[in-house]
Amino acid sequence: MADAFDYVIVGGGAAGCVLAARLSENPATRVCLVEAGGRDTHPYIHMPVGFAKMTSGPMTWGLVTAPQRHANNREIPYAQARVLGGGSSINAEIFTRGHPSDYDRWVEEGADGWSFKEIQKYFLRSEGNTVLSGSWHGTDGPLGVSNIPDPQLTTRAFVQSCQELGIPYNPDFNGPVQEGAGVYQTTTRNGRRCSAAVGYLRPALKRPNLTLVTGALVLRLVFERRRAVGVEYAVKGERHTARAESEVLVTSGAIGSPKLLMLSGVGPADHLRSLGISVVQDLPGVGQNLTDHFGIDIVAELKEHVSLDKYNRPHWMLWAGLQYALFRSGPVTSNVVEGGAFWYADGPGSQSCPDLQFHFLAGAGAEAGVPSVPKGASGITLNSYTLRPRSRGSVTLHSADPNAAPIIDPNFLAEPDDLRVSVEGVKISREIFQQPSLQRHIKEIRFPDFNVRTQADYEAYARQYGRTSYHPVSTCRMGRDPLAVVDSSLRVHGIDGLRICDSSVMPSLVGSNTNAPSIMIGEKASDLVRGNA
Repeated sequence: MADAFDYVIVGGGAAGCVLAARLSENPATRVCLVEAGGRDTHPYIHMPVGFAKMTSGPMTWGLVTAPQRHANNREIPYAQARVLGGGSSINAEIFTRGHPSDYDRWVEEGADGWSFKEIQKYFLRSEGNTVLSGSWHGTDGPLGVSNIPDPQLTTRAFVQSCQELGIPYNPDFNGPVQEGAGVYQTTTRNGRRCSAAVGYLRPALKRPNLTLVTGALVLRLVFERRRAVGVEYAVKGERHTARAESEVLVTSGAIGSPKLLMLSGVGPADHLRSLGISVVQDLPGVGQNLTDHFGIDIVAELKEHVSLDKYNRPHWMLWAGLQYALFRSGPVTSNVVEGGAFWYADGPGSQSCPDLQFHFLAGAGAEAGVPSVPKGASGITLNSYTLRPRSRGSVTLHSADPNAAPIIDPNFLAEPDDLRVSVEGVKISREIFQQPSLQRHIKEIRFPDFNVRTQADYEAYARQYGRTSYHPVSTCRMGRDPLAVVDSSLRVHGIDGLRICDSSVMPSLVGSNTNAPSIMIGEKASDLVRGNA
């Protein structure tokens, strides 16, 4: 016997938590949220610095890419969260929204109603900024946003080095001007991470009309003719069905959402038939158009222990833990990725908005697969990526088994211009490290070393060391063309009672981190579902 609800939400990530909270505001509406991972109880989740411990391990799906043809055939680790709150529970907590022109471009790509002027209110509705206010910022939203309490010495030196290179200081990357360098605001509140699970879902779980199911592997969507009527899932091997009397809302992310649709018979017909899956709706765009930021790191060893690496030593780690436990202050309040910049590969004025983003990490080896400094030394890292890559990849099924990982092929660097702009990012990163404010702390730039000099050297370095920046989007994108999967109201083409409401619907990748835009999508989706948009 199936449990009956008005709405069944598949995926407890950022957008899913928003939807569950918003839809359950009406006490007469029965909402069920189904999540594959567990509850967000691990202490690392709630300590801002914990990001460095969570880019691999049990709170991720353990995915890797297909061999990347244009990146030395490497299989690149592809962190996707498997825990309540999704990426917002394990990311670096950076709060950026992208450039207004990103959303105006969406309209040109077929997403009517998603221009910046039309979606700005959802950004403001979500934001609970403790410092900034005015027409560009909200102060009352569930998503806590704040300044890093005490940026590291090397972070401040990074911002000064950017200015020495000619990149102006910018105190607000989400204001009227994106370009410049500064210290990121983060999705934290009172020294703790404010994920979508914390900000949105936790208060809503007190409502009797909201049911949360965790540890649930969703097997398939249930259809009656061409209408989605529920979800079949398994918990500890036992099968259950949650019936949706109004709509099924899929929020499983840019990898999980297309996988679920294809397992359920919605996707490219030939691909599904080749795996023995009965076709419910032939939608060739499901799983196509995968786009992600290809981040390339440079790493320097420091003369002294003046980065967060100092706290890898037991006695300093104990001191930091005590400081946080007693006073909610100190290095544990750092998100590691403290500083950033938006700039131009070909210099100011070369583009209408920045085409490169930089992330400064006040440590080395903080993320899985990133090079580090010799053991016992301290280091810093600077990551850069092309903001609007032209390369497109795909998510396809390996088999019809829901337990099997999909084939993820971001197709990084397939387009020559992506490689060109990415290389400029590495060159600029190196120049930033060579400015006086950072040079006084740097012993040696370890990656790339002094042997990387020519254009060919830089291109080889980019192919060998580039990786995902955890921003996959567009695998179920909005639009009207033959490869579009959903319309501008997020309804799946040709199917009734089914919407996709996460980052997979972005018509194209925005020029920033994707957590805040994903939460915005959840906010607007809640209005679309309720008929308020």
